Amino acid sequence: MSIRQRFRLGMLTVALLGGWTASATTQLRVDVTQLSQEADAVVHGVVRRVESRWSGDGRRIVTDIEVQVTDPLKGQPGNTVLVTQPGGEVGDVGQTVHGLATFKKDEEVVVFLRKRGASAFRVAGMAQGKFQVRRDEAGKPAMVIPEHSDALLLDPVTRKPTTATQKPRTLDELKATVRAALKKGSTP
Repeated sequence: MSIRQRFRLGMLTVALLGGWTASATTQLRVDVTQLSQEADAVVHGVVRRVESRWSGDGRRIVTDIEVQVTDPLKGQPGNTVLVTQPGGEVGDVGQTVHGLATFKKDEEVVVFLRKRGASAFRVAGMAQGKFQVRRDEAGKPAMVIPEHSDALLLDPVTRKPTTATQKPRTLDELKATVRAALKKGSTP
């Protein structure tokens, strides 16, 4: 029996015995102002590619997300950005990292990014740094929806569990909040 088959059998046994995996990610709650000021780049764009692969050392799976930039709100990211994050599926093997943003091809997004090496980025604030743009029947941006996170969020002051405070808003409202945060952050 191969290692992969043993793993599947073990997981099936755990599932049948009522075992459930629990989210193990804990992070401080952040808001758009903080994300804007701490990000190296903020972009509005469209996801063009989502591709999982084995890392260079062959020990874990990572997912590359290529975003075509339509509006760079902060930084000089270029026409496309490459976002790399841990987890994904390669063949019949998958790895999950709780608290990360998820992406779909052709999804319109606003993402807050931190540099990861010379040419790649990661999402700042994990899932908190991604917003999905939804359009109305006429094709105009109607709402920007914050990404749901399965991480345990802690209030940054009390360090007690809290819920996400981001609410849906219009794309123009989100962009105005980002610009105001950047203007506020640049004044002495």
